[in-house]
Amino acid sequence: MKRIYLLIAFLMVLAVVSQAQNERKFVRQGNKYFQEAMKDTAHIDTVQFNKAEIEYRKAIEKKPEENKWNFNLADALYKQKKFGESAEKFKEIADKTLDKVEKSRALHNLGNSMLMSNKLDESIAAYKEALRNNPKDLDTKYNLLYAMNMKKKQQQQKNKDKDKDKNKDQNKDKDKKDQDKKDQKDQNKDQNKDQDKKKQDQQNKNQNQNQNQQNQQQQPQQNKISKQNAEQMLQALENNEKKIQDKVKKVQALKAQSKRVEKDW
Repeated sequence: MKRIYLLIAFLMVLAVVSQAQNERKFVRQGNKYFQEAMKDTAHIDTVQFNKAEIEYRKAIEKKPEENKWNFNLADALYKQKKFGESAEKFKEIADKTLDKVEKSRALHNLGNSMLMSNKLDESIAAYKEALRNNPKDLDTKYNLLYAMNMKKKQQQQKNKDKDKDKNKDQNKDKDKKDQDKKDQKDQNKDQNKDQDKKKQDQQNKNQNQNQNQQNQQQQPQQNKISKQNAEQMLQALENNEKKIQDKVKKVQALKAQSKRVEKDW
């Protein structure tokens, strides 16, 4: 019976060793793809990184608690610019591990993932937490300063845009006030035109009334003058008639005298 137990125990050990070898086989293959992708630094070989991701996941399915393999998987995700997934994986590693150096590395990469996602506040917080676990990490210090500088520039740009919008609104208000003044000026101008027109109409009306009154006053005078002219003409006619009669009388007198002379002679 002891031999049977020993045989069973030996077979179990062989199974564990065989399973471990399969897991490491996946990891080794994943590392191979990862290294191939890293050869060309000028180009991101997402195909090779994706193959590495697949192999790492196969190994993690067999041994989920292995932080090193999870770290490799998170790196492969980061290289493929899957920053949201890599951030989750690095945070998971940082929460699980008790080793401060390993935690610091995971938090450093978490900060990088957040930085690439333009989540500056989260990135700065991750770098600071990484430095609490490993204050001597110069790369983390540099990345922290870089993220803080980006945050400062971003805030300055926001303030600049805010001031620009404020000035734009002020210009709009100024333009509106200027337009209101112009409209008011045009309205006053129109009102003045209306008043001038009414005033001119009233003046024309008054002039017409005065002209009518003058015409009415002049008409009797014109009639009176016409009567005087008629009387003068009549007087002139009478004078002319009297002169004519006087001439006639003189002619008749001359004729009568002539006749008397002829008789006497």
